[in-house]
Amino acid sequence: MNALRTLLKNFRRNDDGATLVEYGIALGLAVTVGAGALLTLGGDVGSKMSAASSALNAEAPADGS
Repeated sequence: MNALRTLLKNFRRNDDGATLVEYGIALGLAVTVGAGALLTLGGDVGSKMSAASSALNAEAPADGS
């Protein structure tokens, strides 16, 4: 019975699991925010790159030099 009591006391004092959960939540939040930013900005960047490519192709000489 004393060993069980000691085990429970040690378990209550050990907060490594709580720290791991906190880091996991922070990592999940960072990934979610990053993915949201990429999805939001991805369309804008793609359209700007397409416009730049079209502008460069329109100004390129016809003979390729």
